[in-house]
Parts: sequence; structure tokens; C-alpha cells
Amino acid sequence: MKAKARSVLGRPEGPYRAVSATKRLLTSLHPGVDTLDKMFEYAATKFPHRDCLGTREVICEEDERQSNGKVFKKVVLGEYRWLSYKEVLTAASQLGSGLASLGQRPKNNIAMFCETRAEWIIAAQACFMYNFRLVTLYSTLGGPAIAHGLNETQVTHVITSRELLETRLKAILIEVPRLQHIIVVDNTPTSWPGFPRGISVHNMAAVEKLGAKPENVYSSILRKQPLPSDIAVIMYTSGSTGIPKGVMISHSNIIAGITGMAERIPNLCEEDTYIGYLPLAHVLELSAELVCVSHGCRIGYSSPQTLADQSTKIKKGSKGDTSVLQPTLMAAVPEIMDRIYKNVMTKVEEMNCVQRTLFILAYNYKLEQLAKGYSTPLCDKLVFKKVRSLLGGQTRVLLSGGAPLSAATQRFMNVCFCCPVGQGYGLTETCGAGTISELWDYSTGRVGGPLVCCEIKLKDWVEGGYRSTDKPHPRGEILVGGPNVTMGYYKNEAKNHEDFLVDENGQRWFCTGDIGEFQEDGCLKIIDRKKDLVKLQAGEYVSLGKVEAMLKNCSLVDNICAYANSDETYVIGFVVPNQKQLLTLADQYGIRGSLEDLCNNKAMEELVLKIITEAALAAQLERFEMPRKIRLSPDPWTPETGLVTDAFKLKRKELKTHYQDDIERMYGGK
Repeated sequence: MKAKARSVLGRPEGPYRAVSATKRLLTSLHPGVDTLDKMFEYAATKFPHRDCLGTREVICEEDERQSNGKVFKKVVLGEYRWLSYKEVLTAASQLGSGLASLGQRPKNNIAMFCETRAEWIIAAQACFMYNFRLVTLYSTLGGPAIAHGLNETQVTHVITSRELLETRLKAILIEVPRLQHIIVVDNTPTSWPGFPRGISVHNMAAVEKLGAKPENVYSSILRKQPLPSDIAVIMYTSGSTGIPKGVMISHSNIIAGITGMAERIPNLCEEDTYIGYLPLAHVLELSAELVCVSHGCRIGYSSPQTLADQSTKIKKGSKGDTSVLQPTLMAAVPEIMDRIYKNVMTKVEEMNCVQRTLFILAYNYKLEQLAKGYSTPLCDKLVFKKVRSLLGGQTRVLLSGGAPLSAATQRFMNVCFCCPVGQGYGLTETCGAGTISELWDYSTGRVGGPLVCCEIKLKDWVEGGYRSTDKPHPRGEILVGGPNVTMGYYKNEAKNHEDFLVDENGQRWFCTGDIGEFQEDGCLKIIDRKKDLVKLQAGEYVSLGKVEAMLKNCSLVDNICAYANSDETYVIGFVVPNQKQLLTLADQYGIRGSLEDLCNNKAMEELVLKIITEAALAAQLERFEMPRKIRLSPDPWTPETGLVTDAFKLKRKELKTHYQDDIERMYGGK
């Protein structure tokens, strides 16, 4: 086993560094390219005429009536239209100049509240060039959280889309008195009546035009470039707890983070195509796209609703984004990978006996071959080519982050998509950088060794029973140190003292609150989260996250939230069942009714609990860790419901409030 990282001082608690960075951590990709505006200018000089950002043409939109009377919006999309690196640089430069002439000042905040699209990156580059601090807010945040972010950062200008302006922003403008200018990235409409006095609404194209005027071009020559230590982004985390916190990220933080990430993607070059569909207000997506831009790749934009031919908004018979773009690189959150895994498995179950047997044989054979380090070209061609074509057929690297990927899903991706899945671990507070597994490491459940831009050490957490002296592996709370560790939370000194440290060499460290263990080869495994640990009445500690991860592998479970009260003796759970599996189960036992009826049916609850308990036993959970009672939920948990974050992490406090009556019922012995 080749070591991926080692403890620099030989101590079990670390710090651990990547083998190639034991002498010093890397801070930049190219000497002298130490800010994000320089990085883009470097790329535009090197690849001026290569495609940079691409968007599909909308040919038509139609409403499609479902059998149950619901109406779905469907779209037919055409080819990708591309902007070259040079064109993006020009657009960004003009937009920055235009924003300056609308009164936006260097080192002042400007807000971005917009879905993932080409204009997001153009506007971000404009801000980096003119040293405007970019405040990013998730497009799924609720009204109060948006108002909080805009008021806390005291922005006067906000960049948004037509849809978000109409559905989210318009309603709260009254609560954001400082706002003066709204820049809409869409081209239509061009006039915006009915806005409060003192607020001007502009189209992005008009602001670019303003910036291109001779009298304003002069200002772009005079612009002062940002310093590496200047704040580039204030990124509001969706926060699985409480109100969102703004993380202050400097130019040098992002440059270090993407330097670490790029080193783990083999042969990254201008021939690569990346598909962008995750929220750019997320550090994972923003970093991934900046990694691509720094290497001259092209980025084609998409959305979770138009990703594949089968996606919800794609009209039957027309092509989804992956089929048209055929990306070579893709990032995914486990939620999306789990969805693909379940879709394919459902298809396998619908195959005839011969096809199904062939698929399972090929799957198991390939698993064995991968474990031995061999490839299976024939199986790939005959059996897995069809699955591979779901993502366009050209994917060579899949990156997963945001939450742990289940072992079953990771194995499935490696086998069926015929491309390695790199699992990463990072946080907004560490610029998304921490660890990424080596792509040919097919062991599951690990997140790899530290990136070349940072080091990691373990801090004993005695209360939870985790120490660096634990055998066989040292365990403890994960601390990440290095140039990628951000400058702290915006206007939140108290929390900064709690979560960030500066060591005797002046290096910053972030205390993650995650519990990890280092294995012999220097790879990290995330085993727990401080906040997820609950002590039951009899004193046993239950890790809710671990229970959920184990039970999510059960095909009946689409999502699960385990819950325990410290004055109770057992765990309970809320379960979003897999609709198809639940209906099949009801059918087997002759139970009739709609999905809602089945979820409220006592007998169904018992049946599902029995199956979950079997899964828990198979996963070797302790008796006290197994949910003793469950509540089935007919509605999935999406960011819109406010029960999960944008990365689909559970918001425990909100879930508890939502299911308060059920908790009382389940613990009340009813």
C-alpha cells in the first residue's frame, strides 16, 4: 500500500501532509498568478479563442398535463452556444466598469443571488477584476435569510435573475432599505415598472454597454488590482444550524484551494469539458469551475431538471444536457448520484431474466477485476455502455463532495460509468479544499489524503471517546490548516474565536467539528460529527449520522432522519420511502391506497420498520442504535421545503419542529 500522506513529525495526531508536499504546502498554480483576476487574464491570454462558457438555446417551452391533472413545464433545448475566453474577459471587464459607473466602489460588498449560469461567472470575474467583494447567497434561501444576508453586508447593488427577482427578491425589498440597484442577468424584459422608489432595475447587457462607453473605459485602465489578501467572496453557508453565516474568503484562499484540487485531477487540460449544474453559491461548484477556467477547459451549463434525457423538465424524445454536451468532468453531490443509482437499479429490475442475469454477472466480474487492478473493456462495451451514455458517454472523472457517498453508490459509479469517482472532503471554511481520494483508489468510505495546499491534524475529543492514541487508528476532531483556510465569519468575532486558530507560525487552522481517523496509508475516513452525537438515557452514545448512512443503503429508503432525546431510551426515525418500492410492498400485502394513505397506515409503518431493522442488523448496528419507531413521510425533503440544505444535508432543528407531534406520539408510547 503506497502512502498518500504522512505525519510530518511522526506523531499519531499529525499534522499529516500529502507525500509531495511534506516540505512545504503549495499556494498557487503559476508563479505570480496570485489573485483571481490575474488567473482569468492568464487563461484568456493562453486560450483566447477556445470555448469558455456555453449555454443551450431554448427552442420552446410547453406545459404537459400528467394523468393526475398536474401540469409540468417541459422544455425543448437546442445546441450549446459558446463564448470564448477572450469574449468572457471583455464582457467581465465592461460589466465591472459599468458597475463602477453605477456607484459600486472597490472593497465594498455586492450581492449575487442567482442560479448557476454563464452570467454568474462573468459577473464574478467582473467583481474580482474591480475588487468588489462578492457576497453569494443560495437561490433557495427563504425571505428572512436573504434579507439578513443583504442587510448584514450592507449591499447597495445586487445581481439576480428575472425569476428570482419576481419570486424571491421583490417581496423583501421593503426590508432592505440600502438597496439601490438591481442588475438582472436576463435580456428580457427591458423595463421594470412597479418597483419601490429609489430602486433602479437594469439589464446586465445595458450595464456592460454603459461600461464600454469611452468615458468609462478610462476607469478600467485606472482600476486598482486586488491584493492576494483582499476578500474576494463572502459566501453565506446554508448552515444546517441557525441563521446563515458569511464566510470571508480571500483571493489567496481560493487560489490555494484550487491549486490543491487541480493536483488530484489527472491530465486536466484545455480539451476537457465540464458540466455546471450545482449551485455556484456552493464552494464545491465555484472551486470546480475556477479549476476548469484556470486550465482552459470549457464549461457547459445545465440544471438538475435538465441534466439527462430522463430529467423532469426535458420533453420526451428530446435530449438532456449531458447527451448534447458529452462532458469529460462532472461534480455531483451524493443525493444526485444516489438518484442515478436508484434509477438504473429500477431499470435492471425491469429487464428480462437473461438481461438481468447478464448485468449482475458483469457487475460482479468487473468489481473483482477492479479490485485486482485490471480493466474490463469487453464488459464496458457490451453491458455498461448504455449506463455510461446517461451522462453523455465521455465522462472520465466524477468528483463527489458535500456529504459522504454510500459504499454501494460509489462502487456502482466506478463500475457502471467506467470512470473513477473521486471522493472529497472540504468545507466552505477551508475553501472546499481538504482531501480528495486518488482516483484509482477503489476502497470505499474514505475521503483520501490531504491536498497539497493544506495539512490536517486530529484533536482528542475525550467526551465522545475519540483519541489520537486509539488503536488500530488514531481518531479525533479534524483540524485543517493552510493557506486555503478562510479569514473567518463576517461580523461574528465570537464564533471566529471558537472555530479558527492561528498557530505559532501564523498559519490559520479551522476546527471542523467532524470526527475522523487516519489509516496506515495517510488517508482520512470521516466517522462521526460532534453535533450528531446524542447520549441516550442509559448513557450510550448514538451517532445519528452513522445510523442514517447505514439505513440509506436500504432500497426502500430514499431519505431518513434519525432522532433521539437524551431522556429517552431509544432512537426513532422519520423516513421518506421510495415510492416505487413502497407501492410494491403494499401490493404484496394487499394494502390499498394512495402514497399518502400508505404513509399514514399503521400496518405499512410496521412492515417498513421490520425491513429497516433487518437492514440495521445486516449493517451491524447496535441494538440501541436501531430506530424502534418510525414515521413515513409521503413528501420528499427538498431545499424548497426548508428541511434540508442546498447540499441536501438534514436540517435537524427544522425537521424536529416539523415532526414535533410525531415525536411526542412515538415517545408517548402511542
